[in-house]
Formats: sequence, C-alpha cells, structure tokens
Amino acid sequence: MAVPKTMTGAVVLALAVGACGEPAAGPNSELTCLDYESLTDSEKVSAVTELGNDLNWAGADTPAGLTLVGLICDLQPESTVAHVISQVVSGGTIDSGATLTPAASAPVPAEYDDFRLQTTACGAAAPDEVQPQEFAAPEDLGLDPTSTVAVSIVTSCGVIGVELDPALAPATVNSFVFLAQAGYFDGTVSHRIVSGFVLQAGDPTATGSGGPGYTIPDEFPSSDFVYERGTLAMANAGSGTTGSQFFIMLEVGNLPPNFSVFGRVVSGFGVLDVIAGTIPLGANARGEQSVPLETLYLETVTVEGP
Repeated sequence: MAVPKTMTGAVVLALAVGACGEPAAGPNSELTCLDYESLTDSEKVSAVTELGNDLNWAGADTPAGLTLVGLICDLQPESTVAHVISQVVSGGTIDSGATLTPAASAPVPAEYDDFRLQTTACGAAAPDEVQPQEFAAPEDLGLDPTSTVAVSIVTSCGVIGVELDPALAPATVNSFVFLAQAGYFDGTVSHRIVSGFVLQAGDPTATGSGGPGYTIPDEFPSSDFVYERGTLAMANAGSGTTGSQFFIMLEVGNLPPNFSVFGRVVSGFGVLDVIAGTIPLGANARGEQSVPLETLYLETVTVEGP
C-alpha cells in the first residue's frame, strides 16, 4: 500500500494513534486513513519524513526517528497530540498552538531495582521483592528419571504451566526444581523478551549476568533438535556457564543445539501471546529491542509434583 502523495505528516500521526475518522470537507478531504503497520519499511520512512517536514521535527528522517510509534510516545503534552488530531480529523489546519516538542525518553531498566520502579505488566500488582540467594551446589533431590515434573509459573500476565523432563536433562531438572522449592525465582522478573522469539527469566539481578552461585553440566540436545514454540531451555554465555537463567520459545526458532532443553510449556500459551503482544520493549546496551518497559514478574514458581 502506497502513501498518497497528498498525505500530510499530521494525518499520519492521527492514523497511527487510531483517532482518524473520515475527514470533513476541507484541505484534507481526499485523504484516506491507513494502518501504519501495514506500510512497507520505505513507506514508513516516507511517512515519518513527512511528519518531520510538516511539523518541523528535527531529525525525523534519521534512524532514531523512523519508527512513528516511537515518535508518538515521545510527544508531549498529551493535550497537544489531541489538538493535532482534532484539527486533522475536522479538515482544519495546524496552528501555532500545535507545536510538538520531543520529551525525554523513559529510561530503560538495567537491573532489578529499575524494574521495580516501572508499571507492572497486564495491570497486575507488583509482588514482594525477590530475596537473593546463593548456593554452593544444588541438593540432589533423587528425582525419578522416568517421571515428568509439573511446575506452575505464575506471572503478572497469568499462569504458564510447564512440564520438566528429567530424561532430557537430569541435572538441569534437578537444579530447577531445587531452586523453585527454595523460592529462588519468586519475585524475579523477565529481563529479556524478544518478540516472536523468546522470553528469558531466572536472573534475580535482572542484569542478564546473575546466577545461583553455581553452574551445572551442559545437557545439550541432539544436533537436529528444533526449538519449537513452548520449548523450555537454559540460557548460557557459552559452554560450562549454565546457571539459573532459562527461556521459553515464543515461536519456533532457528537456534543451534547449544542450550540445555529440559521441558516444555503444556498450558498458558495464551498468556505467552499476551506477553509477546502487549508489553512494550526498549533497546538494551547492544541495541536489541528486548528490555520490558512494563515489568513482567514471576510471582511464584511452584513445583506441583510428578
């Protein structure tokens, strides 16, 4: 879908926030409402550039300004945005009272205390703070290698039921159950969500480098293993570094067999979809758009039994 040559940046703004109706007769009467997300990347660039030109937005055509949704989030005050939309939908013009000014971006959390300052995802209340714990090694729980273990992960957005399989990774399952029973995960957050890819958690520091004080053996899958949607596996920073951080595949992923797989999601796929589709994300230090800007807590991780 092409951007009409007569479309103004202000109309694009109105469309993006979902407030555009059929314009009344006037200078914009021939314009059509478009869904910003349906545009190609080049069309988005054109639309944002027009927004910058029409509203004198310095740098709107730079990489930092090419995401219109990001621009809208940086507009303030809200009454100004409402004024612009009102003017456009009524077929009027933008007067000097509608000047848009960029606001300071919300800080991206880098550690647990930062996540505590944010709004909790899905309108939930924040649980009690995590109680940091470290161990020299996990206790040997003597789990039956032939029996799966049911675990409930209660998040801010709902419950995810997982099934752990000691036959796949006995040391990994033993460690996870040990930590869950110790309350290690309770009150922690998901520090990394990559839309269409993974949800990562299990780090009480929420820095991406925290762990339980020990590492466990690698129990990697076969070379032809496919990380399907719902796969539960351990994160690591290379061979011999597996600790407490784990991830859930949100969709099938093209990953190498370098992550210990120890279970799968059996219920709560709708919760995963809500998490992936509604929690806003910011860029981490590497530029990856994966830091939750609304905090997703693991309120409790409870072992239900074999």
